[in-house]
Amino acid sequence: MTFLAKFTLAGNNGVINSSMCKLLPISAIVPTRHRSVPFGRMLHSLAQQSVQPMEMIVVDGSSDDNTRNLCQSKIPGLATKIHYHRATEIGAATQRNQAMSHATLSVIWLLDDDILFEPECLAHLWAALESDSLLGGVNAMITNQRYSTPGRVSRLLFAFLNGQTEISYAGKCIGPALNLLPEDNPNLPEVVSVEWLNSTCTLYRRQALPHPLFSSMFTGYSLMEDLTLSLIVGKKWRLANARTARIFHDSQSGDHKNNVATLAQMELVNRHYVMTKILNKQQLGDYFKLLVLQIYEIIATSISAKHSLPLLLLGKWQGLKEIYKQKK
Repeated sequence: MTFLAKFTLAGNNGVINSSMCKLLPISAIVPTRHRSVPFGRMLHSLAQQSVQPMEMIVVDGSSDDNTRNLCQSKIPGLATKIHYHRATEIGAATQRNQAMSHATLSVIWLLDDDILFEPECLAHLWAALESDSLLGGVNAMITNQRYSTPGRVSRLLFAFLNGQTEISYAGKCIGPALNLLPEDNPNLPEVVSVEWLNSTCTLYRRQALPHPLFSSMFTGYSLMEDLTLSLIVGKKWRLANARTARIFHDSQSGDHKNNVATLAQMELVNRHYVMTKILNKQQLGDYFKLLVLQIYEIIATSISAKHSLPLLLLGKWQGLKEIYKQKK
């Protein structure tokens, strides 16, 4: 008997019947900006789920009305009530903070606007969360972004950053806040403990979440805001990956992802923040590990994408200056 079947036979705690599907006491929150087409695909995918959230809070940073019109349209099979709001400030983290002020239910579903659900994804997520009252959050398996066995050099790097060798580093956060994806292995249990969660498709108990969700330091693309949030929750609650709750991340391009220097600066500054403020790693050895990780990234970039190396170096230099300025 599968984990989902056990959940179904045990009873649908908190589930409200709808003529089209079963509605769960979940507030889904979605930040979006100029992505009405992929967001539309996501909503149609959600409409195929046997269970759906009671409400979805959409905070839109678009300059047009395409997303508003989408949210106000009738999507066959979608029973979720969509509440549309214009963003007062643009950025993934701040838009999620804005959405939280409108969410009313006890379970929060963090969602990206460019994902596609496999059948019974939300049912598996809900079953996993309900299976353990000590679970603060559980995320879905991203089928096209998964952990792969590290090569020899990466294994040496991971062992150095971690301080010891592990059989697998899947789902772990090691050293200076280096987070590794969970492993999609059919030999693993359907619910696997992890050390961090993404914000792509994750259920959280509202009582486990900090207020606000994200610090004001996370702006724009908000790199590593999901790592920060889950590490905070993980200090008091368990975290897990529901391996059989599956999604495809149809990741969209954008100017915020194409600016190599800006991303390099943000990666260094935000990783330093997580390392020092969230993990409380501030010893000389921690900074040395951060330096080694940055050198590894620079070498890897010089091998795979030499044209990006000058911009990467510029971004790292700007990041160092920003960190120095913060410490003054």
